[in-house]
Amino acid sequence: MPIQSAPFAPGRPFVFRDATVLTVDRAHRVLPRTDVLVTGDRITAVGPRLDVPEGTAEIDAAGGIVMPGMIDTHRHMWQTAMRGYGADWTLTQYFVWYYLEHGKVFRPEDIHAGNLLSAVEALDAGVTTVVDWSHGLRTVDHADAAVDALRSVPGRFVLAYGNIHQAPAEWTAAPEFRDFVRRRITGDDMLGFQLAFDVTGDPAFPERPAFETARELGVPVTTHAGVWGATDDSGIRLMHEHGFMTPETVYVHASTLSADSYHRIAATGGSVSVSTESEQSAGQGYPTTWALRAHGIPVSLSMDTSVWWSGDLFSAMRTTLGADRAREHLEAHARGETVTHAALRAEQVVEWATAGGARAIGRSADLGSVEPGGKADLVLLRNDRSPVSFPLLNPHGHVVFQAQRGDVHTVVVNGRVVKYDHQLVGVDLAVVRRTAERSVEYLRSAIGEDAWAAGMNPDVPETKVLDNPYTYTDYRSSGTRPR
Repeated sequence: MPIQSAPFAPGRPFVFRDATVLTVDRAHRVLPRTDVLVTGDRITAVGPRLDVPEGTAEIDAAGGIVMPGMIDTHRHMWQTAMRGYGADWTLTQYFVWYYLEHGKVFRPEDIHAGNLLSAVEALDAGVTTVVDWSHGLRTVDHADAAVDALRSVPGRFVLAYGNIHQAPAEWTAAPEFRDFVRRRITGDDMLGFQLAFDVTGDPAFPERPAFETARELGVPVTTHAGVWGATDDSGIRLMHEHGFMTPETVYVHASTLSADSYHRIAATGGSVSVSTESEQSAGQGYPTTWALRAHGIPVSLSMDTSVWWSGDLFSAMRTTLGADRAREHLEAHARGETVTHAALRAEQVVEWATAGGARAIGRSADLGSVEPGGKADLVLLRNDRSPVSFPLLNPHGHVVFQAQRGDVHTVVVNGRVVKYDHQLVGVDLAVVRRTAERSVEYLRSAIGEDAWAAGMNPDVPETKVLDNPYTYTDYRSSGTRPR
């Protein structure tokens, strides 16, 4: 596929003309027939028929929707070259394949291939910021490869550094890890940093040194919490009792927690990243937005991994709204009642996919809304070749239930046009494809054809995987099997 060059010169102002603008501000305003002016890396004006500087380029947005770039707060980007491989997996089979059997065969170049494909895929779908929940970083060489891939794509990313094959206390204390942070995490606006590890609930709290490292470095922790058979209330209690629950902490899934744990999260100001497609299919627990809303806990959305599911947040919004409403109806029916007004509205789910993500990564001041002064991370949904693009009557509902990645006309990140007229700008998809294919060829040969074929529906060995998949502790939860 030929590489499309940038339609606008770097630094040249441009304006979206005559759009329906979803501001995703506190009032969730919808502005019809409105212009959005971008100068440098900022949104400089929002309003009808804007006067713009001479030489400003124009993007015809009539009939389309301009909204904030979407933000995915939990995606295992390194696994993307295996897209669809585990479509029929359960969570236990995922743990068997990656944690216990084959995760260690991934080389740095395989991490690079997955991250590259995932980053390009995100931009194509209007996801302008992704938290790379990168728990395949067995060595610093793997981490360098992950960052190199992210740096090669004009998106905004947060590297959530993790290593499922070593105890968090060990890899966070390694001198080479500290050297990596010094070399690669420089405070660049386009690359944030988190630590990614889970809390098993082991009373010895072996994860404590990793939390202390995060505190020393001044970086947030993102953790899979409330995952059936892996992490439960005991992990939340340990974090809380030792003072490691903060407003910056992101709890992923949080699907099987008790009210006590939700109260602790709410009281300490943390947020939850909900991966509805994952939770519905893999078995972490029922998507928990109903409980989060009841406890006033902030929500963001995420896709988890393309080993199973789609890599776009249109799917996340649609399935999240559907799951929440399904539970509301089922609970009402069990009481012999009928739901007459849905509690969760489309505009709230759009907010979770944008401003909710910005809040989760500490960027609510300049990302996640369309307001003057904010960063110019924007998406134009317009598809004149689709009968689904009109009429536009309920814009928030249209985004959630009608729109899809094929409707993403223009994507802007940090004031730079990275997709225009439905084509990525400056991205050689042929190179991305070859890179992914080379990685798959290596993985198949390293694992062996028989194991590769069996891996799409792997047997579950007689191990502690049904209690938890972590290899650095012998702790067994009573949640799924008596001790």
